[in-house]
Amino acid sequence: MRANIGFIGLGMIGGSLARAIRRSHPDSYILACDQDLPVLETAKKEKVIDEICPEINHRFRCCDYIFLCTPVGSNIQYMERLKKYLSEDCILSDVGSVKGMIHQQAAQLGLTHCFIGGHPMAGSEKTGYDNSKARLLENAYYILTPSENVDIRKISDYTELVSSLGAIPLVLTHQEHDYITAGISHLPHIVAATLVNLVRELDTEDEHMKLIAAGGFKDITRIASSSPDMWQQICLENPENISKTLDALIRMLIQTRYQVDQKDAQGLYNIFSHARDYRDSIEILPEGPLRRSYILYCEIADEPGGIATIATLLAMEQISIKNIGIIHNREFEEGVLRIEFYEGCDCEKAFEILKKRNYIIHTR
Repeated sequence: MRANIGFIGLGMIGGSLARAIRRSHPDSYILACDQDLPVLETAKKEKVIDEICPEINHRFRCCDYIFLCTPVGSNIQYMERLKKYLSEDCILSDVGSVKGMIHQQAAQLGLTHCFIGGHPMAGSEKTGYDNSKARLLENAYYILTPSENVDIRKISDYTELVSSLGAIPLVLTHQEHDYITAGISHLPHIVAATLVNLVRELDTEDEHMKLIAAGGFKDITRIASSSPDMWQQICLENPENISKTLDALIRMLIQTRYQVDQKDAQGLYNIFSHARDYRDSIEILPEGPLRRSYILYCEIADEPGGIATIATLLAMEQISIKNIGIIHNREFEEGVLRIEFYEGCDCEKAFEILKKRNYIIHTR
């Protein structure tokens, strides 16, 4: 594919999408506009983009695709500014996690012939171009929400582009999208943030809860480290669906509290059994909405140089370590040293190297 592609915003998702396009379609011409000029200069230096656009102008008339990759509310504003620069054949899209308001804006601006909402179900609690990577979209669902008047050929072209990047296209209405993501994305972030705030309020003055928090608590609250600005906007723009899912959660929590109070053994067992079975049935993809973690747990002696020895052994084999640290709360963990890797192949290689050195290794 040889196409001209424009980006408004080049953060983690926009940057990852641009990198993926550059990798899969090296002949494409990519131009980008972002308020952070150093980001654009870095992207051009890395040859991720070909042209810097300090502002939205006539250069976007040449684009076959334009991706709005700023916060949800800003995307709506940029759409209006882009209207006069859109060619007849251009596909205009976004990467936002709420679709209702931007589809309304597309209708008000008369852009339903070219707007196809997009939402790559990938990312992390980190933000910014520096955290973007070409493989972020691989094996992740990429939801498309076409406007009502979009030609089927444009939908087909966009679907083929998504597939060529290694992502899995899924076409939904924007109403379906906002209902589904309220349950599997928006609500979990609210729950994680609320749980962290609850522990913060319940903690003792000497912060013993904070001190020993690990294992399951850290796993289910990781996303609470996400951008407050982004999640504030999401809640403001999808309130009806979020409220419905919150109501359902509250009802279930009240029922669970009743079962705890009544010491309902079978009811409590069913809660954890049904949750385990359903959770285990969810396929975990390398970069999908439930991203696989590549982690080893290693038994080491408490002696000087123990961690340094392991780090050196892995470095000698050109294995990059994403994170390494001692586990002080081992209620849900095996092994005293937790080592996380960027790639599955590195994790497997490290397992074999450390086993040969007679380290006791655990995996999950």
